Order: sequence, then structure tokens, then C-alpha cells
Amino acid sequence: MTDALIKDVLTRTRRIAVVGVSPNPTRPSHYVAEYLQQKGYDVVPVNPMHAGKEVFGKTIVATLAEIDPPVQMVDIFRRSEDVPPVVDEALAAFPELETIWMQMGITNAEAAAKAEARGVDVIQDRCPKVEIPRLLG
Repeated sequence: MTDALIKDVLTRTRRIAVVGVSPNPTRPSHYVAEYLQQKGYDVVPVNPMHAGKEVFGKTIVATLAEIDPPVQMVDIFRRSEDVPPVVDEALAAFPELETIWMQMGITNAEAAAKAEARGVDVIQDRCPKVEIPRLLG
């Protein structure tokens, strides 16, 4: 996971599904997703516990399968042990998926290997809200 890869991902990505987004503005999943939207990304909020609620002008959907492709990146705010089913759903829902991004503190070698075997870039234990200003100015 090099800076060059992260910069490439952040530059080529346009549409991001954020799994685990919260309607609570004090939660990292909320303010990171909102930041991404402010930076020009098309953010699709995903969380079955809050499906139908509005966040930063978007309606939260329950599952990745509800999103019309394409989605270039799936950004995951879930515990590390809960990542494999999210990656499975992402790979099934988006045949052209380019990136799986696991937020700070989140890693899962099994899920990463499965995504990489499909040609999907994987970034773990990083936050785009930190990486965008660091790498893109």
C-alpha cells in the first residue's frame, strides 16, 4: 500500500459506497462521508440500521445490492471481523469494483486477499479524509 497507489485510487475514483455510515454528525463515518461528498465524490451511504434516513442530502440504503453500478470504491466502517461479508457483497454487486478501502483500525487479510484475487485494489487502516489533503493538497 504505497502513497502512489493511494493517490491513484483517490484521483480515479468518482463514486464511493460508504458502508456503516451514521446519521450522527459526531461519528467518523458521518463526517468522513460528508467530507468525501464535499470534495466532489458521489457518496452513497449504506447502513441497514438507518436505511431510509437522510444524511448530507442523501438517503441511506440498507445494502450494497440496492445501489445501481458503477461504484468504483467501497469504503468500510465496520469491525475487522465483519469485513468479509461486506467484501463478498461488494464483489457480487459491482463486477467492475476498483477498490476496497478499510478505515483506520480496520484490517482483514482474508477479505483483502479475496478482493485482490479479483483484481481489486485494497487499502487498509487508512482514512481518505487524512489521505486526500496529505496526497492531493
